[in-house]
Amino acid sequence: MIEAGIGRLLVASLHQGIADLLPTRLEFYESWLNPSGLRDGRIGLAPLAAVLSFLRQEGEPYRLIAGRAGEYTAEWTVADLPAFERAIIRAAPPGIRVHLVMRIARRMIRTTYKGSRAIVKWRKGRGAVDIRGSIFCEVRDRSEQPLCEFYASAIRRLMYLFNLEVEVGTEQCRATGAGQCLMSVLVRPVKAA
Repeated sequence: MIEAGIGRLLVASLHQGIADLLPTRLEFYESWLNPSGLRDGRIGLAPLAAVLSFLRQEGEPYRLIAGRAGEYTAEWTVADLPAFERAIIRAAPPGIRVHLVMRIARRMIRTTYKGSRAIVKWRKGRGAVDIRGSIFCEVRDRSEQPLCEFYASAIRRLMYLFNLEVEVGTEQCRATGAGQCLMSVLVRPVKAA
């Protein structure tokens, strides 16, 4: 995985998402995401691409599994943060906290697959997240639906874990023929306690 730039976190979260939502198909997917390969870091780009391709053929479960995997990735990323960093972010005012959490999101996206990166721009409380090199959107044939649910769910969950409510939507996806994968992040006002 390391040679291909694929992070263990991505592979482990996909494996867990499949185990949760398609348990009867787990054995099939373990042909590529085998536990010993997960442990030893030997799952390369081709097996991961095969898993994503087969998952897309499953229909709606693809979106659900990608979303669940994104949530696991966010939770495990936060769990790996030093307690001091988590405390500082949680203590920050919401306007600053959202920027700190997006820094974590950018780092998380980069560590899931070294070929990916996120460029974030903010304007009037609305964020635009441009995902470059998304491994989920590398498809031969155009998809009818955006394939960026992993990233949308991961960002949504990260924000939730730091007590921020956001709406994350996929505006454009390279898999559908767009020139980029672009998500919008709308921060909802914090409710008074």
